Amino acid sequence: MSASPAPSRRPDRSGLIIAGGIFAACAALVGYGIMAGSGEDDDKPERKVPTAAVTYEVTGSGTADITYQARSESGKAVVVEAATLPWRKTVAVPLGRQAIVSITLGEQGGEARCAVAVRGRHVQGATAAGEFGRATCSGALPREPGAEEGEG
Repeated sequence: MSASPAPSRRPDRSGLIIAGGIFAACAALVGYGIMAGSGEDDDKPERKVPTAAVTYEVTGSGTADITYQARSESGKAVVVEAATLPWRKTVAVPLGRQAIVSITLGEQGGEARCAVAVRGRHVQGATAAGEFGRATCSGALPREPGAEEGEG
């Protein structure tokens, strides 16, 4: 009896086919991500910070230098030099920050009054008088959206 050769078996290539399919799918997703992002700016999107409406008001006559807090996460203040009075500005201030307005009268002196209102509610007022007179008004903003001051 002679030994007959074993029937030839084809190598199993199903693993290669599956790996190739996975590779093609990954390459397609990467390509889609690159194409989808190519038309947009490289700038980071602006973070949405919850704010409250704050109204600053300075009454009197003449002029005053006014410094106030507005929408700034870094805490930088806005300065208005020699603003003609009366002056009023409503701005958005990030929650958890202080709403602050400061006034400084010039060498002509006089009298001016500052006031702060948070969400339409008067919080504080102060008066500056005389040569280079100064006054500051402030009010705390709630830390969370919808929270009110004094809640416990």
